[in-house]
Amino acid sequence: MSYTELYRDLVDLPGALLPIFHRIQERLGYVPEAALPEIAHQLNLSRAEVHGVMTFYHDFRSAPPGKTIVKICRAEACQAMGADALVEHAEQCLGTQMHSTSEDGSVTLEPTYCLGNCALSPAVMINGDLKGRVTHARFDALIAEAKGANQ
Repeated sequence: MSYTELYRDLVDLPGALLPIFHRIQERLGYVPEAALPEIAHQLNLSRAEVHGVMTFYHDFRSAPPGKTIVKICRAEACQAMGADALVEHAEQCLGTQMHSTSEDGSVTLEPTYCLGNCALSPAVMINGDLKGRVTHARFDALIAEAKGANQ
């Protein structure tokens, strides 16, 4: 499959690599490994450069995500308000680790570094919806709601 059609209009932009990654992930949900050599060729970059940028930024995925994407803030304010315990709870509750998708493909769990909701820590984003003051019980309710909405 050629991925060029997804980003052809971006190739001539200065610094096009990140916009291309964003576009592909927006359309497919992730940036397939197979797209990287093609992008490198289009931008006259080495495969190593493209791969390095792809793996440097935590926001880009190289595999399809679950139906529900859960991001837990790992920044200092959220850590001070219990994010570490919330991460442990989320991993147990969802049956997956950070940077992973559950075996049934229903949930992807990802860390993020500051959702800008420090006054309401710990903060979580579920399918792009920001939530603050997330306790274990609230997390469970939010996940149940999100999974119900995705069925």
